Amino acid sequence: MYPWLDPSGRFSFFKLTVFMALIVPGIVLLWPVVLEGGATIPVKEAILDSGDWTIRMLLISLLITPLRRITRFSKLVQVRRQIGLAAFAYVMVHLALYAISQNLDLIKIASEIFLRIYLTIGFVAVVGLSILAATSTKAAMRKLGAKWSRLHKASYGIAVLGAVHFFMQSKIDVSEATMMAGFFVALMLYRFAHWRGWSLRNVTPLLAVSVLAGLATAGIEYAWYALATGVPADRVFAANLEFMWPLRPAWIVFLTGLFMIVVCQFGRDGAARVLIANLIASVRSVRFKPQHSRGG
Repeated sequence: MYPWLDPSGRFSFFKLTVFMALIVPGIVLLWPVVLEGGATIPVKEAILDSGDWTIRMLLISLLITPLRRITRFSKLVQVRRQIGLAAFAYVMVHLALYAISQNLDLIKIASEIFLRIYLTIGFVAVVGLSILAATSTKAAMRKLGAKWSRLHKASYGIAVLGAVHFFMQSKIDVSEATMMAGFFVALMLYRFAHWRGWSLRNVTPLLAVSVLAGLATAGIEYAWYALATGVPADRVFAANLEFMWPLRPAWIVFLTGLFMIVVCQFGRDGAARVLIANLIASVRSVRFKPQHSRGG
């Protein structure tokens, strides 16, 4: 099915917009590589950028389900597979660019993947995304039946592997890797809240997720610096709790969680949306109220 058609086969402006948004980062990161004829520096930068976009797309695909519950915007489900396939496309670009950087020497590439643990972890994630992409069709869903849902829950584990790979290749500056890990924690907390029967249309669970995910993000960065580097971890943790600019990962995750509370109010039957609809209706009723002439 074309990415701009809805399940009934009709043109969908919403799906087309999402599709265009998904390919723009790929064009931006590959353009310097094409322009410079595969020069070393643009390729290295594109390798990092394509890896970043892989984990971003994977997390966005995991966001669809809780966001649908928060907003009650059912059309979001239509683009979940599209975003998941975008994550697969970006990881293939990531792998292809890495192969180009190694002069397409397959023996060297295989040995590097085998000997370097962060590459091994990344390659396992690539294999996992490949399996999910291959089984994303309707035919695969029908053939696998109930097993399909269990198989695609492997996306959680793949996201963890992707985050670990991100941390290990980032070395000292792990700000974005920490932020991605924090977002993943938030996504899992949304699922836990739903599993417990707590409505994601309620401010209290959303606020709890925001606070817990922010604290977990600070804890993740503290643990990384404490275990994997010589940088004083206490200072990093204290910086995460201090409000400063640029914002630390913990604050970004926390504020993003608060933003989801605002989004909830504008979802279907949300308080803000109902209020705006009532105001519009009131203005229209006053504006178009028939004027009765008084007889004299």
